[in-house]
Amino acid sequence: MTEIEIPADVINQLSAQQAWHYRIVPKEYSGGKLTCYIAQTRKEAFPADEIKLLIGKSVELEAIEDNLLATYLSRYYRKETARNQDSFTFSGEAADDFLVKLVSEAQSQDSSDIHIETYEAKARIRFRIDGLLVERYTIPKTEYPGLVNKIKIKSNLDISEKRLPQDGRFLLKSGTQKLDLRVSVLPTMFGEKIVLRLLNSDIYSLDLTKCGFDTSQLSVYERAIMKPNGIILISGPTGSGKTTTLYSTLKQLNKAERNIITIEDPIEYTLDGINQVQLKESIGLTFPKALRTFLRQDPDIIMVGEIRDKETAEMAIRASLTGHLVLSTIHTRSAKGTINRLIDMGVPPFLIADTLNLSVAQRLVRLLCNKCKVKMNSKQIRGSEIFSGLSYKLPETIYSACGCEDCFYTGYKGRKGLFELIEINEDIKGQIKTGSFETAPPDYVTLKDSAYSLVADGLTSLEEVMPLLIS
Repeated sequence: MTEIEIPADVINQLSAQQAWHYRIVPKEYSGGKLTCYIAQTRKEAFPADEIKLLIGKSVELEAIEDNLLATYLSRYYRKETARNQDSFTFSGEAADDFLVKLVSEAQSQDSSDIHIETYEAKARIRFRIDGLLVERYTIPKTEYPGLVNKIKIKSNLDISEKRLPQDGRFLLKSGTQKLDLRVSVLPTMFGEKIVLRLLNSDIYSLDLTKCGFDTSQLSVYERAIMKPNGIILISGPTGSGKTTTLYSTLKQLNKAERNIITIEDPIEYTLDGINQVQLKESIGLTFPKALRTFLRQDPDIIMVGEIRDKETAEMAIRASLTGHLVLSTIHTRSAKGTINRLIDMGVPPFLIADTLNLSVAQRLVRLLCNKCKVKMNSKQIRGSEIFSGLSYKLPETIYSACGCEDCFYTGYKGRKGLFELIEINEDIKGQIKTGSFETAPPDYVTLKDSAYSLVADGLTSLEEVMPLLIS
C-alpha cells in the first residue's frame, strides 16, 4: 500500500492522545462517519463502541500494515520529546483558548513560526518545524476573522485596519512561564494572513560552542570578538541562524565592565545587563539615527540588527573608528560577497579595509536521523553529477533520509550551522583598498566545502545540501 496525504481537517477529528491510545489514524470523514486506519493485528479487538461514545461519531475501520500505521501515527500526531518537556503549558480557562492551545502546541513541537492564512474556500494553519512548513489545522472561514481580531487585540493593533500591513508583538503568561510572540499581519486577496514568530526567551541555550563552528572557526571568531574595536558582519538568508549567533556572542561578551547597546528589529531575546533598543521607523528611530545617539552613550560594544544601506554602513564604520566593537548582519550569499556588497553600497574601500575584522556567512542544514538513515551508492542518487564540476569527489557511499518514529518519518532530526569565515589580514586589506576582493586566503573553507564534509561524514543527505552546492 502506498502512502497518502491525509487532510488536516480529517486528522483533527481525533486528538493526539486519542490516536495514540487507540492506535488509529483517520482516513476520511463524511456524513458523521469517521473512517480510520488500524493495524491488521488489532482490528478484531478494537473497542468500536467505546471510541464512538468518546468522540460522538460512528467509526469504520480499515486494516493496514502495522509499520504503515506507525508511520502515519508519528507523522500526523507528533509526541513531545525529551527536549520539549519544558514547553509552555496552560491550565484552567486559558487551556480552552484555541490561540493559546495553538501556541502551546507549536512550541512543544519546536516550531519557529505559525502561519495563519485564508483562501477562497478554506483557512488553514501551518507550523514551521526544522525549516519546513507542516499543515496542522483547517478552520471554518466563519471563525477566521475572530481569530485574527483576537491576535490583533493582544498585539495592540488596529482591528479596523484591513488594507495595510501591521506589525506587533504580545506576551503569553502562565504561572512563572512567559512566551514572547512577534506578529506580522499582511492583507491578501481573501483576508489577512498572520505569521506568529515564537521568540525563544531561553537565554541559557545561547552558547557559541553550540552554534556549529568547528574548532578552528570558533578560535578565529572568538579572537575577532575580543578585539576592542572594528566590525564583525554575519551574512545569510532569513532563518539561517544569524540572530542566534549574534545573541550568543553578546552573551559571551556581556561583562559588568562593558557597556553594550543594541538597536534591533525586533528584540528577540532579553539579555540582562545589555541596553536593547527597538527600531521604530514610523517615528524616525532608524538604524543610523540610533547609532548617532549611541556614540554619545559611552558604549564599548554596539550591535546593529542589520546593515541595509550606505548610511547605516558608514555610521557603523564611524563607530568602529572611534574605538567601538560593532556587530551586525548583512544580506549577502557568502563571506566574500559581504566585502563586495559594502563596496557596491558606496562605502570607501579604505574604510572597509581599516575597520572590518571578520566576515562570516552561515546557513542551517538539517541532519539525518541516526536511527533510520540508510547507506546508498552515490552513483545511484539523482543529482550526484553536480559534483563533476566541483573540486572534490563524492564518496562512493553516502547516506540518505528514510524515516522512522523517532524523527516523525521525516528522515531528519535537528539542524546544524555551517559557516565560512574571512579574517581580514594585511593581504586582504590590500585587495580591498584596490576596490575589489577576489582572491580568498589559502585556508578559506567555503559553505560548499562545509556542506560536502557533512555529506561525506554521513551527517546529512545530498538532497539537503543541494541548494548550497549549486549556488
